[in-house]
Amino acid sequence: MENKFNGHLGNKLKLRRLALGLTQTKVAKAINVTFQQIQKYEKGTNGVSSIRLLQISNYLKVPINYFFEDFSEYLINTEKAQEGHMNVNYNFLVKLYSELSSEQKLKFSKNLQSSDKELLEKIYKQA
Repeated sequence: MENKFNGHLGNKLKLRRLALGLTQTKVAKAINVTFQQIQKYEKGTNGVSSIRLLQISNYLKVPINYFFEDFSEYLINTEKAQEGHMNVNYNFLVKLYSELSSEQKLKFSKNLQSSDKELLEKIYKQA
């Protein structure tokens, strides 16, 4: 499953990078790796650590679940996937969160709070 996911993630990374018109070198510099490492990520020959995946998602301006939202092995119930429901892989999220620094955790927490405020404001406007 890991090899399949690496290939899937690599395809998603390449699609997003090309959609933004970015080179492998530019992405590599942004996350402090070599462009060869980005090539390996895109080919699926190397796995991406949780921290690197977070850095890539931030740089490419996509949520972390962009990389695995349509990867069926991460869904618990494939019937729900066909209906358009998404189950969250909490083990992956817990691992990702545990690798964040204290500063990153604080920033993440603040982003969640501001997202909650925006959601509440939208609900109040609709009511």
